[in-house]
Parts: sequence; C-alpha cells; structure tokens
Amino acid sequence: MNTTASKLTLVMGASENTARYSNMAIKMLKAYGHPVLALGKQKGEVDNVKIETNTDSFLPNSIDTVTLYLNPANQEKYYDFIIGLNPKRVIFNPGTENPELEDLLHKNHIKTEEACTLVLLRTAQF
Repeated sequence: MNTTASKLTLVMGASENTARYSNMAIKMLKAYGHPVLALGKQKGEVDNVKIETNTDSFLPNSIDTVTLYLNPANQEKYYDFIIGLNPKRVIFNPGTENPELEDLLHKNHIKTEEACTLVLLRTAQF
C-alpha cells in the first residue's frame, strides 16, 4: 500500500481501546508499512505493538514522526521528552492543538503539522 519510505512513528496517548483514534492510528500506520512505537498511560498491546509507559524506552534521533493523541493539559509533562527525541515532525491530531508546544518545537527546528494522521495516511500525505 505504501509507496513512499516508511517512517518510524511514535503514537503518544496509545490505548488498547479499539474506539480510540490512537488505536486506529497504530493499526493504520502498520497497514501502510510504517514501523510504530507506542506510549500510553497503561501497558498493553495493539496489533503486536507494545504500549510502553516509560519514556526511557525511546531513543533520540530514531523517530521520524510523533503523532499526538494527548490533550494539551496532558502534553506538558512530555515537552522535554518530545524535544529530546528530535523527531523530524510532530503531528497534532484534532483536539491536541497546542500553540505553546508548537512554538517550543519550532524553536528546536522540529516541524509541526495540525492534521489527522488517519486522513494523511488515506490521502497519501503522510
């Protein structure tokens, strides 16, 4: 399905709940050929992707895209973590928009995008 290079993607706010968009994103990213990592409040697994609860599990400079499924109030404790990962871009899915974090990311030369990961994948814009 995927004709472009695969992009290691970290789904933040990952959940085993199949009704959650983070769950759908993990499955769709895999279906489109992208390797996926997941960070959530609770350990679990979605489509053979382990949901980690500890930020120490992720290596800086290895992640292409961080896609957020955390509301702005829950993002604040991850600011330094996300910047430290030094991803190429961070996607703010609907409801996660956060001008403060976007500004910090831009100051650290990290691209941001306010978009829906699911739509980006379906329209070959990911």
